[in-house]
Amino acid sequence: MKAFIYRRVDTATRAAAAAVKPGAKIIAGGTNLLDLMKLQVETPSALVDINALPYDKIEDTPDGGLRIGALVRNSDLAADSRVRKRYGVLSRALLAGASAQLRNKATTGGNLLQRTRCYYFYDVTKPCNKRNPGSGCAALAGFNRIHAILGASDQCIATHPSDMAVAMRALDARVETIKKFRLIEQILTAEDEELTPTMKLKRNLVNRKYKELIDGMYADA
Repeated sequence: MKAFIYRRVDTATRAAAAAVKPGAKIIAGGTNLLDLMKLQVETPSALVDINALPYDKIEDTPDGGLRIGALVRNSDLAADSRVRKRYGVLSRALLAGASAQLRNKATTGGNLLQRTRCYYFYDVTKPCNKRNPGSGCAALAGFNRIHAILGASDQCIATHPSDMAVAMRALDARVETIKKFRLIEQILTAEDEELTPTMKLKRNLVNRKYKELIDGMYADA
């Protein structure tokens, strides 16, 4: 594992300001990210610890639903009496998805945001479009027993690893985000090397190019 800077933040604004820096990654439970760092699939220069943010509650909503904070631990969500009574499929999916030790650390937000991956994603000696866009997909002609049958493409046949996400989708759950944004006049293009050939944002390049704009948005951090 390579050396990195570790920083704790206590507000969403500070978290956002730190996370947009080139090479930064957010960490909460870290059950997926730390594994990827050990294998050097992920090599962040900084980790932003968001565990002090106030998003670890499960709250009733006026329409009879539940609002689940991004930092609610998977074990707490699965054991909550309201979840077990009203949304049994969600509780069962969480209990089936990992060991007790992982559930105690893993968070709701992290579970949904974990990387879509397969065996080849973890192996840095093999091509993988998810890990290195444009390098190819070793799974297409390799070991692919657990890969996608429907909804795949010529670029990737990996499936999302979250059991919880499937249950959430079945329950028509919605994701609420907290973010700042500002429209820019420029059009980001692959020709200007701001987007990959598959039209994904080149985050580090865009962060450098629009550093002044981004820093201004979070000047109060």
